[in-house]
Amino acid sequence: MDKEVSMKKLRKNIEKVQTAKRLEHTMGVEYTAACLAMKYGVSLTDARVAGLLHDCAKCMTDEELLKACKKNHYDPSAFEKRNPFILHGRVGAFLAKSEYGIEQEDILNAIAFHTTGRRNMSVLEKIIFIADYIEPGRNKAAHLEEIRKLAFEDLDAALIRILEDTLVYLKNSEGEIDPMTEITWKYYTNQL
Repeated sequence: MDKEVSMKKLRKNIEKVQTAKRLEHTMGVEYTAACLAMKYGVSLTDARVAGLLHDCAKCMTDEELLKACKKNHYDPSAFEKRNPFILHGRVGAFLAKSEYGIEQEDILNAIAFHTTGRRNMSVLEKIIFIADYIEPGRNKAAHLEEIRKLAFEDLDAALIRILEDTLVYLKNSEGEIDPMTEITWKYYTNQL
């Protein structure tokens, strides 16, 4: 009962800081993360909290994100300085701790690395990374239906496929690639 009350409070707080469109995405990630958590034996509450908070810093400006990094003694990489929007995961983890009282390292890491992934991710981290990509409101990514199915069959295979598709998309669109995305992809493809 207490957990449900706190989930309601958390949702109300998120509703105050996100646009309607962002909130719809956030609810989709919470829902998808909960489904994946049930499939893979992860705490349903942890998955829902991480899903709700994964984009809690998404509506911040680049300047606000960089300022929050400085305040929290995080030195952004050269890529992050050139592309501050990518910092919303890191800053989201800072906010989850300071503003929402989240102490669990696994939840904080799931929020911090939901855009790039990292080596040796926990199951919860993988769930949030994947849920962000496949939630029901998403409809433009390549191979989306295949990845949605794969996510409920083999979490690591879905993770690798998302990373591959992301790298292909960025290369084809001449977008700059965060080195952490490539590091994550290499790490997991070498695990096979």
